[in-house]
Amino acid sequence: MELMNSPLRVRITQVRSSIDCPRRQKDTLRALGLRRRLHSVEKNLNPAIIGMLRKVSHLVKIEVVS
Repeated sequence: MELMNSPLRVRITQVRSSIDCPRRQKDTLRALGLRRRLHSVEKNLNPAIIGMLRKVSHLVKIEVVS
């Protein structure tokens, strides 16, 4: 039953370069743990992560991990 209460996990992949992006967007990518193009990380979805993803949605691809 503990699996039912587990938080939603997402895989975040950087698909576009951060060159020519504002410094705040570069910092957001770094805070998400993304270092380079095509690099992926898995995160638990929470309000802070959702806010970060909204700011860099044009640079990343988001997939739900089951």
